[in-house]
Amino acid sequence: MSVLVLGGTGWLGREVAAHAVARGHEVTCLARGQSGEPPAGASLMTGDRSRPDAYAGLPDRNWDLVVDVTSQPGYVRSAVRALSDQAGHWVYVSSCSVYRHNSQPDADESAEVLPGLTADEATIEQYGEGKVACEDALRNVLSDRLLVARPGLICGYGDRSDRFGYWPWRFDRGADATVLVPGPLYAPVQLLDVIDLAGWLVDAGLSGATGTVNAVGEQRRFGDVVTACREATGHRGDVVVADPDWLIGQGVQPWMGPRSLPVWTPGPEYAGFMARSRTAAEQLGLPDPPLDRLVRRALAWERTLNPTRTRRAGLTDDEQQQLLAAL
Repeated sequence: MSVLVLGGTGWLGREVAAHAVARGHEVTCLARGQSGEPPAGASLMTGDRSRPDAYAGLPDRNWDLVVDVTSQPGYVRSAVRALSDQAGHWVYVSSCSVYRHNSQPDADESAEVLPGLTADEATIEQYGEGKVACEDALRNVLSDRLLVARPGLICGYGDRSDRFGYWPWRFDRGADATVLVPGPLYAPVQLLDVIDLAGWLVDAGLSGATGTVNAVGEQRRFGDVVTACREATGHRGDVVVADPDWLIGQGVQPWMGPRSLPVWTPGPEYAGFMARSRTAAEQLGLPDPPLDRLVRRALAWERTLNPTRTRRAGLTDDEQQQLLAAL
């Protein structure tokens, strides 16, 4: 089948293209070509989606599947205008960041979303509103040919956000080192490997799946992540569990960014942030492979990188030592 990936040279988009190629499909990637090269076997059509002629270079043909991952409403609006008549089916990768509230565990896709952005360009702070606008633009035209996937935290090989990779990296810093982790260990965590997500996006799209689904993993405990990281790295040292209020008092940030502890989302207002219903996605065949495989893929990626680089999320070695000493 013919697959058009709008992007295809970044992280998730490239994995989508690679999976489609591996399945034997004819794959074209439309991108500026600045994020890297498409996977072997895929064709690259250079185009800047901020320009009105972005799609002019594409062949005049029908596409069995179009996959888009952008967060910019203007890109989606122009794409659906240019390609809707040629698209047999469309998969849009949205985000669980579209939801207005994060306090309710097991909330499904009917939960209230943020207001959609009217502007064509979304800032980082408007990420959720931008994704809502992208969803709306596609539904208005492609309601019966559209699958909207709302992932949560995507992990795995190639992830440069450090939002999950911090943990296998931290436990890999020394077999006998002490590691500081946030409590409680029973806090819910939902993770999905990029390779599994990409494969499902292609397969579900080409099968004609429609609707809106939370593309998230099973709910696990954060303590399960700790155990999987210890087993994958051979860690034998102590694990010190710190109280969330104490960590906040020490200036430690949740989720991501400098001086943070990734995957950690304290407070009742985030009780459902990593505990959303995945029933709809399960019915469409979204896989949920073992946690140890996800951790080992993330660890393999971390071991290809400079271990002392400046990370986008997590604590430095010095910051962890200072916190352990204070605790």
